[in-house]
Amino acid sequence: MKISEHFTLEELSFSETASRCGLENIPNAVATANLERIAAFMEKIRTLLGNRPIVVHSGYRSPQVNKAVGGVVTSAHCQGLACDFACPTFGTPVDVALAIVRSELVYDQLILEDGWVHVSLPEDGLVSRRESLTKTSKEATYKAGIKS
Repeated sequence: MKISEHFTLEELSFSETASRCGLENIPNAVATANLERIAAFMEKIRTLLGNRPIVVHSGYRSPQVNKAVGGVVTSAHCQGLACDFACPTFGTPVDVALAIVRSELVYDQLILEDGWVHVSLPEDGLVSRRESLTKTSKEATYKAGIKS
C-alpha cells in the first residue's frame, strides 16, 4: 500500500530479521499513522538528494524485532517514527547525512551509522531536537556531529 509517492507501508515495515526469526512486525494504527509522517519526510529527503531513489534498510520495528536487532527500548523505530536508509546514487552515507544536516529539514535525530543514515521525527506535540550524531560501529559510542 502506497503511503506516499515513492514509499509503501510494506517497505517501511519490512524486516529481514523478522522474516528470518519468524517474528511478527505489523504496525498498529498509531505506528501506521507515524509511518505516513516518516514517508512524507523521506519524500523531502528524496527531493533534497536530487529525486534519487532511496533504499530503506529499516522502518517500523515491533518490540520483538527491535530486541532481536539489539535496538534500544526507546527506539523511535518501534513507534514508526524512524527510518534507516541509503541513497547510493547520491553518494556515501556521509554525503547523505551532510546534505541533510546542511539543509533546512527539521528532524529529531540524524545518525550516521555504519552503512546507512538513521533519521527520526519527534512524537506529535514534541519539539524536534535536530540532533546529529555519528556511530561508526555497533560497539562504538555516539559522537556529536557528522564525522566521516
